[in-house]
Amino acid sequence: MSEKEGSSATPQAARGERSREVIYSGAIVDLVRLDGFWEVVEHAPGVAVLVVRDGQVLGVEQFREAIGAVTWELPAGLVDEGEEPVEAARRELAEETGLSGDLHFVTSLYTSPGFTDEEIFLYEATGLHEVDAQPDETEDLKVVWRDLREAWKLVTDGRLKSSSPTMVGLAYALNRLENGEGSS
Repeated sequence: MSEKEGSSATPQAARGERSREVIYSGAIVDLVRLDGFWEVVEHAPGVAVLVVRDGQVLGVEQFREAIGAVTWELPAGLVDEGEEPVEAARRELAEETGLSGDLHFVTSLYTSPGFTDEEIFLYEATGLHEVDAQPDETEDLKVVWRDLREAWKLVTDGRLKSSSPTMVGLAYALNRLENGEGSS
């Protein structure tokens, strides 16, 4: 197979010249067709915050309409227009959990690059202190601390529904724990 036959990129995409047709425009996402073929969900960037203290990891439980179920996830949310990801992480942690602290960038990831450009910036919070929690009026959250290893087991065996940023955060925390690098 030649290099050209093995590539799914269009010549226009390879040169950075893409046609873009908006199919739907919503409050959080746009559905666009690129190059007359690829349907892509354009999504605002988001953040997630890993908090591990004394072997416990912080998560929030909430009903997620998209899957019709309650999930347990790291505190997370969207980056507002003009806001830096670290600022969004600080805001979301405070709003959802009533905590603040020092934020350290861990990584960024694309949630599902086969159809969306949604990028999540993962931070770890240390040196925690309490602040006023002010969840969005549309959110009904329950803050739940779980044993780190137990949370991993519950999520990986499907007993606890979660998100890809949460999986990455848990794997990162477990790796640090296994290597003797605790979190505070």
